[in-house]
Amino acid sequence: VAIQLNDTHPALTIAELMRLLVDIEGLNWDVAWDVTKRACAYTNHTLMPEAVERLSVGLLEHVLPRHLQIIYDINLRHLQEVSARYPNDGNRLRDLSIVEEGGDKRINMAHLAIVGSHAVNGVAKIHSELLKTTLFKSFYELTPEKFQNKTNGITPRRWLVLSNPNLSDIIAEKIGEDWITNLYELQRLKDFVNNEAFVRDIQQVKQENKHRLAEWLLKSQRQQINPMSLFDMQVKRLHEYKRQLLNVLHIITLYNRIKANPDGKYVPRTVMIGGKAAPGYHIAKKIIKLVNNVAKVVNNDPVIGDRLKVVFLENVSIFYLFT
Repeated sequence: VAIQLNDTHPALTIAELMRLLVDIEGLNWDVAWDVTKRACAYTNHTLMPEAVERLSVGLLEHVLPRHLQIIYDINLRHLQEVSARYPNDGNRLRDLSIVEEGGDKRINMAHLAIVGSHAVNGVAKIHSELLKTTLFKSFYELTPEKFQNKTNGITPRRWLVLSNPNLSDIIAEKIGEDWITNLYELQRLKDFVNNEAFVRDIQQVKQENKHRLAEWLLKSQRQQINPMSLFDMQVKRLHEYKRQLLNVLHIITLYNRIKANPDGKYVPRTVMIGGKAAPGYHIAKKIIKLVNNVAKVVNNDPVIGDRLKVVFLENVSIFYLFT
């Protein structure tokens, strides 16, 4: 079994797996901890502080008291190892502790993820180096062998063969299936850029997929969109530096252009924005509210019609891509 902790949000998996192995399966602590560490690996995606979650001890005491006790036990054994390695170094103990003391005691979920995993990785070379020299410097000095780099990318097996089988079939008809394991093979498609039948087939698959998305939106969110419109999508974590606000300002600009010249020729456009804001990130939550407020104005203006639609994609999940 391999469990990938994709950021700090699922780090409670470590405490839950220990609970299952110790309380339910009856394993002793050391055996259960070995299984847990070998099963879990942690990916950090950003150095931004709001991405490193800190859960209130009071909240965990109320909601998950057994998990909190397990986290305390993990931290105790972890700090004993740190003390043996760095005797009489109180500052290092504080830096490496899973439990953050103070007025509002908190559990540092990134620290829990590192301690309970056999591998820790960033998602780009420079990012991984910064993890080792800044955010997780003390952990890197303690266990340098854990830290790796896994450059972000996509696999054609998941994101083309599985999620877009019709397009995969069209490609395979022209160049075979070697591209599935060697993406450089897709360069051979350049030979068909002027092949009218091939281009037409690609366009047809794309349009079919747009119709599927439109049907899903109508079913799941009661949002009716024009599948023949240009789909302008931004689905990612809500953050100022990811510039969803700039996207909203562009929507407002397009809206004002149509209002100022309703008889002009415009390419129909459906703008879809989705993503979540960190629990304490007030501005990101305000951006979500702004998107929805702009959508209400744009989508209910009879002058605009189908020429511009705005949709906030609710509760976007990887599950929807394969159902």
